Amino acid sequence: MRIINLLLAISILTAPLFAKAATENNPFANLKWQTGPSTQSIDGKGVLVIPENYLYLDQDETKKYSELNHNPSSGEESLLTNGETWEAYLNFDPIGYVKDNEKIDPDELLNQYTEAVKKGNEYRREKGWNSLDVEGWFFKPQYDKEKKLLEWAFLLKDSGTQKPVVNYYTKVLGRTGAISVTLVSTPENMGSAITDFKEKLNGFEFNQGEKYSEFKEGDKVAEYGLAALILGGAAAVASKKGFFAVLMAFLAGAWKILLIPFALALGWIKSLFSKKS
Repeated sequence: MRIINLLLAISILTAPLFAKAATENNPFANLKWQTGPSTQSIDGKGVLVIPENYLYLDQDETKKYSELNHNPSSGEESLLTNGETWEAYLNFDPIGYVKDNEKIDPDELLNQYTEAVKKGNEYRREKGWNSLDVEGWFFKPQYDKEKKLLEWAFLLKDSGTQKPVVNYYTKVLGRTGAISVTLVSTPENMGSAITDFKEKLNGFEFNQGEKYSEFKEGDKVAEYGLAALILGGAAAVASKKGFFAVLMAFLAGAWKILLIPFALALGWIKSLFSKKS
């Protein structure tokens, strides 16, 4: 499938006379891309402003796109991209109100994450995908108490290509849960991608009644804090069920590491969309 897609992409870029025919046969081009400016609801919990010339896919279309790129998808994520160097996958996690007064230990988190990724690689191998190795932190965890924003990034390596893989994660805390974001880009572009994405994330706002500051007594409170958010929430059961149980609980999050999308790596999504339009 990757070879077929590559041939189609090359035909679009190098053979304008046949661009229309190639586009019609390209599964990426057939997705229902939406362009900004527009405003999109994120799981009914908040709204995100899509800037001009940025692209968006809803949950159904994002799942199709992820499968085409050999990336796992829960079917609950939507996609924001600049069409050239980065993509951000967003969804709401209804974990409840997360207390943000916890100290984060980066070294301990990295150790737990490394073990969990080893388990997650079993899933990737079952799917016929390359496994991944954890190399360390690309961006150590930090929390912006004013914006209620937790961010971090692991540095990994694709066992097949031996190329580095970086996923940058963000959690924006709300009253009943958190907006979870995975930002995907190449390591050399990740710095500028983070800057651009965070600027666009300023266009997100929780709905009235869903903001962190609107917490009321009786609301659901998450059983864990900031550190456990980095480990998918599974660290919350560590003291009760043991480390192996933590790894199994975290499995759903551990394998959800996204590789650079095929179309994004070639840098032709925006060009393809322009031809389609």
